Amino acid sequence: MSEVLSPTKISTAAPKVGFVSLGCPKALTDSELILTQLSAEGYETSKTFAGADLVIVNTCGFIDDAVKESLDTIGEALAENGKVIVTGCLGAKAGKDGGTLVQEVHPSVLAVTGPHATQEVMNAVHQHCPKPHDPFIDLVPGGFGEAGIKLTPRHYAYLKISEGCNHRCTFCIIPSMRGDLVSRPVGDVLKEAKALFEGGVKELLVISQDTSAYGVDVKYRTGFWDGKPVKTRMLELVQALGEMAQAHGAWVRLHYVYPYPSVDDILPLMAQGHVLPYLDVPLQHSHPDVLKRMKRPASGEKNLERILRWREACPQIVIRSTFIAGFPGETEEEFEHLLDFVRAAQIDRAGCFAYSDVEGATANALPGMVPMELREERRARFMAVAEEVSTARLQKRVGQTLQVLVDQSIGLGKKGGTGRSYADAPEIDGVVHLLPPEKISKTYKVGDFVKARIVGTQGHDLVGVPV
Repeated sequence: MSEVLSPTKISTAAPKVGFVSLGCPKALTDSELILTQLSAEGYETSKTFAGADLVIVNTCGFIDDAVKESLDTIGEALAENGKVIVTGCLGAKAGKDGGTLVQEVHPSVLAVTGPHATQEVMNAVHQHCPKPHDPFIDLVPGGFGEAGIKLTPRHYAYLKISEGCNHRCTFCIIPSMRGDLVSRPVGDVLKEAKALFEGGVKELLVISQDTSAYGVDVKYRTGFWDGKPVKTRMLELVQALGEMAQAHGAWVRLHYVYPYPSVDDILPLMAQGHVLPYLDVPLQHSHPDVLKRMKRPASGEKNLERILRWREACPQIVIRSTFIAGFPGETEEEFEHLLDFVRAAQIDRAGCFAYSDVEGATANALPGMVPMELREERRARFMAVAEEVSTARLQKRVGQTLQVLVDQSIGLGKKGGTGRSYADAPEIDGVVHLLPPEKISKTYKVGDFVKARIVGTQGHDLVGVPV
C-alpha cells in the first residue's frame, strides 16, 4: 500500500484525513501547505486509508510512469476508503470528454484540483468532512511557526520561491499544469526561511521550476525584509539566505538553476562559503540542434564554456544535472556529442531519462521519432559514461575531510550511521556511510554536523570515519 503521510499527531478527537504526496519536491511543498492548514483547523492525520474520514492524494502527471502511479494510488485509496480528494499536476490534465483525466478513470472521486490549490482542497474537505473548530483560535502542532508543517525530516526542508515557468520546452507539459512563472514576494520567502532556521533546520533546499528566473515576472521589484529593501532577484535572495544560514550554522542548497549568465554572480558566494558550492542545473542535452528542437533557453551551446568558467571561479563546485536520451530526431552523432560533453564538463552527478512521449508535449509531433529500444540503449550508454565520470570524481575525495550532515545515527553514532556532504542532495545523490568513530567518546545524532575523513568509495557513495 502507498505510504500515508503523517507529519504530526494530535491527541484530541477530531476528523482524520489520510494524505499521500507523490512527485517532486515542488509537489511536496504544496502538500506541506495543505497539511499545515488542516492541522491549523484541528484535523488529525491518519496513518492508513481505512482509518481516515477521507483521503487526499497529491498527484504527479509529468511522465507516463508518474501518471500510472498517481492513478493507481487514487484507485487504492478509493478501494480502501471510498472518499478521495485529488489535487496536484495530474488533476490539471484534461480528459477526452471535457472533464479531467482523473474523473474519467475514477469517476467516484469527491473533487479534483490542479497544483498549488490549497484553498480549493480545503473547500472540498470542509464540504465532505466539516472542520472541527475555529482556525483563528488554534495553533499548528508540530510545525515550524510561520513556516507551517514540513514532511521532510526535521533537519532539512524545501523552500519554494516561485511557481510555474515561462519556458515552453517541447518535451515538457509542466507550464500547462502549473502555469507561467509567479515569484513569491521576497519578504515572504525570507520570513519562511527564518522560521525554518529558528526551528532547527540545518539544510535549506531552494526549489522552483526555474530558480534563476526568480523575480523576472515582477521586473525584480524591491521588496522588504527585516526593515531593509531587498530586490526580488536570485542574487539578492541567495545573499540574504546565505547570511541567515551562516548565523545558524546551516547550509543553503540551490536546485533547478538554469545556466543563465546571471548565475556567474552566485559563484563568489559559493567560493566564500555563504551557500553550498553545488548547482542542480537541468541541462537536458548538449548538441545545439537538439537543444533547438527542445526549445531550451539560456544559449545551451555555451554550457561547456560556462561550466568550465564556474569550476575556475569555484574549484570545489559540484554539478548535478538531468539529460534526455533518444529525443525525436537525435542522430548518433548528436548523442556522441552529449557523451563527450559529460566527459568534458565532468558532471559530478547525472540522471538520464529515455525520451517519453508524454501526452500533450509538442515534441511528439517532431519528425524522426527514435525507436523505444534505441532510446533505452542510449540511456544505458549515457549512464555508463556518467557513472565512469562520477566514480572518478568520487575517488578524488578519498583522503579528504568533509563536513557531513547526519541523516541516520545508530547507537548515537557508536555503531555508525549515514549522512551527506555538501556534494549530496537528499534522495537524489549519494550518501556518506559513517563508520564507528575513532574516538570512543565521539557521539552524534540526526541533524548534527560531523567531520569525517573519507577512506573509500562504495558505488555512488563515500565511506568516512568521524574524527
